[in-house]
Amino acid sequence: AGVPIPYQGNIDTIVTDPRDDGVTFGLTAWTHSLLYYRGAPGTQTVDSKLKPLSPVNESAYESREVQAPSADGTLIPLSLVLKRGTKLDGSHPTYLEAYGAYGITLLPGFSTTRVAWMERGGIYATCHVRGGGWYGEAWHRAGMLATKHHSIEDFAACARYLIERRYTSPEHIAGSGTSAGGVVIGGAITRYPKLLAAAIDEVGVSDALRSEFSPNGPPNVPEFGSVKTKAGFDALLPQDAYLHVRGGQSYPAVMLVTGINDPRVAPWELAKFAARLEAASASGRPILLRVDYDSGHGFLAASRAQTDLLLTDEYAFLLWQLGDPQFRSVSMRLR
Repeated sequence: AGVPIPYQGNIDTIVTDPRDDGVTFGLTAWTHSLLYYRGAPGTQTVDSKLKPLSPVNESAYESREVQAPSADGTLIPLSLVLKRGTKLDGSHPTYLEAYGAYGITLLPGFSTTRVAWMERGGIYATCHVRGGGWYGEAWHRAGMLATKHHSIEDFAACARYLIERRYTSPEHIAGSGTSAGGVVIGGAITRYPKLLAAAIDEVGVSDALRSEFSPNGPPNVPEFGSVKTKAGFDALLPQDAYLHVRGGQSYPAVMLVTGINDPRVAPWELAKFAARLEAASASGRPILLRVDYDSGHGFLAASRAQTDLLLTDEYAFLLWQLGDPQFRSVSMRLR
């Protein structure tokens, strides 16, 4: 017999004791903060009281699991978190994130910083593109090496789904990719420049053809490819956002984020991509490079203060570019 769980979500910790039939496990969901439960076969699962519930009113928000058809017809899982009663009128600032590499899945989890976004009428969406692990290893292999283009196409499909169903509109949608997710957001920016109003490229792989020659490049060859073989080069070329920037194109507003001590994605990748976008874009929208001289690979080894400052900058940038009335004055100060 199994142990019943109080709601559908993500179990992130399991602890057992050979002297006891029970199990203690952590459970969280898009709209439920992490709690640790105690259960056993044939008994009721109860809150262990090891951790208090978040003081946020979780009942004010809901999550939805939908599917967006990609370019080849494959249905891409898309997780949405939004305020209950949100009207689908295309007006909501929408944050769409994706990763899509190494078989890693962006699992359901509660975030108070996500609540801060929704308090301003925003919608938070997670696109489970191929290359990740939503449907196991086959899903991973469908978005790596020569099939990596699927990751970018899947992300674009999720963005279109949100626009077509009036969750948001082209003027109010932003995309985000972190680390290996830089291939996805970089590809979305350069392949589909009119799809997003703004984007965050956070410590993202942006110059895939040259990444192999950075200190952390060789371990990533099995996932992305190598320029030392024709097949590897052919796989990497479509992944390289830097090389796909075209002069005179109207690109979205982009904030590129790096830490000068990043051991995983070299800061020069973001710097090159930022410089190329700024020189090429005809949209008039800002291209900003944010460098933290006391940080490395994003959240890794970052202090609470650094994390808070980064999130503040990212949210302010996106709300400004997505038309939040209280952020319109930012453009006046920058001129």
